[in-house]
Amino acid sequence: MSGKSTQRLILGRLLLLQAGRGRLAAALAALFIGNLLLLLSVLIWWNFTVLLSGKGSGESLGSTFLVIAKKVTNDNMGKKNATIFSSADIDAVKAVPQVQEVGVITANHFPVYAMMGGNLAFATDLPLEAVPDSFLDNIPGGWGWKPGDVSLPVIVSTQFLDIYNYVFAPSQGLPQLSQSSIQAIGITLKVGGEGRGETLIAHVAGFSDRINSVMVPQSFIDYGNSRYSPTAVPALPSRLILRTADPSDTRFTDYLGQHNYTTNAQNLRWSKMRSIVTVVTTATGGIAALLLFIGTLVFVLFIELTIARARPSVVLLGQLGYSPSALSRFMLGKFIPLLSGALILSAVSAMAAQLLVASAAKERGLMLQQVPGWPVWGALLLSAAILLLLVVRAVSSAISGEKL
Repeated sequence: MSGKSTQRLILGRLLLLQAGRGRLAAALAALFIGNLLLLLSVLIWWNFTVLLSGKGSGESLGSTFLVIAKKVTNDNMGKKNATIFSSADIDAVKAVPQVQEVGVITANHFPVYAMMGGNLAFATDLPLEAVPDSFLDNIPGGWGWKPGDVSLPVIVSTQFLDIYNYVFAPSQGLPQLSQSSIQAIGITLKVGGEGRGETLIAHVAGFSDRINSVMVPQSFIDYGNSRYSPTAVPALPSRLILRTADPSDTRFTDYLGQHNYTTNAQNLRWSKMRSIVTVVTTATGGIAALLLFIGTLVFVLFIELTIARARPSVVLLGQLGYSPSALSRFMLGKFIPLLSGALILSAVSAMAAQLLVASAAKERGLMLQQVPGWPVWGALLLSAAILLLLVVRAVSSAISGEKL
C-alpha cells in the first residue's frame, strides 16, 4: 500500500468514523427525489410547449393555422364594409408576436353559377375563395389555372362532404358519395354576367381539413375579379388565414377578443389546457424545490455533524501539520461523488422518462425529442451549482470551526 493510500485511509478513519450511514442514505434519497421532481416538472412544461408551438413536427398540438374574421354584431349588422380587413388591419395582425404569417382569403366578386345533371342534378350560385398555396394543407396534382383553360380544379372542405353524406343525402334519398366518386364528377360553371361570360368544367381535385370553403386557384379568382367584377376597385378581404406559433397563447387569444375577431373556438381549445399544465408544473416545481431544499439541508447538517463529531481528530490533524484546506479537500473528495451520484441518477431517470413520453407521443402521431430539451439541462446545472456551492461552504466552515 502506497504512502498516499495509507494517509487517506488514516484520514478516513479519523474523520468519517462517526458518519451515520442511515442519515446519509436519507439525505441522498431526498436529494435524488427532489432533483428528479424538479427535472420532471421542467420536462412536462417543455414538452407541452414543444407540442403547442409545433417545434417537433412543424405543426402545433392545437391548430397552427387559423381563419379569422370580424365578428358580426347587432351594432355593425347591415353596415357596409363593417367586417372587411383594411391594409392597416392586416399590418396590425402581422405585427402580433404569435403570428408567423398572414394570408388573405380572396372571395369571388363576380357571378358564378354551378350546374349538374343526372341523379344529383342541381343548379345554384356558388361562392368561391382562394388562398396562397402555402396555406393549403393539401395541394393536389394539377393544381393551377390560366386564362383559356376549360378545366378548373377545386378543393372542397371535408366538412362539406360530411354534411352531404350524413345530413343532406339521407334526408333527400340521394346516394352517399366517397371522395373518389366526387372527384370523378364534372360540374358546369357559368362565370360572369350575361353576354360576356364563359363556361368552365370544375372538378374536385382534393379536400381540405383546414379551411371550410370551396377553393380555387388564386389565378382564377384574380382573373375573374379583374374581368367580371362590377367594381373596378379591388375588394378588401373579409377573412384572413394565420399561421401561428402557438394559438393557445393567452396574449394571442386576448388580442383576438380585444379586436372583436372571431375564429373557430375549437382551434383555441388548448389555452385552458395550457393554464392547467402551467399550474401543475408550477405546483410540481414548488414541491420539488421544497424537497430539494430539505434534502440539501439534511445533507449539509449531516456533513456538519460528521465533522463536529470528528472535531478532536480535526484538531489533532491540525497540530500534525494538516492545513484546513487540505482537510476540506479530503472531505469534499468523499462527499462530492455522493452528491454527483444522486444528481446523475436523477438525470438518467429524467432521460428515461423522456424516452417513454416520446415513444407514447409517437404512437399518437405527435413528435417529441427523445432527449430532454435545454431547459431540463439548464435546471440540472443550476441545481448542481447551488448544491456544490452549499456543500463546499459547509465543509469549509465545519473544518475551520465557523458557523454557517
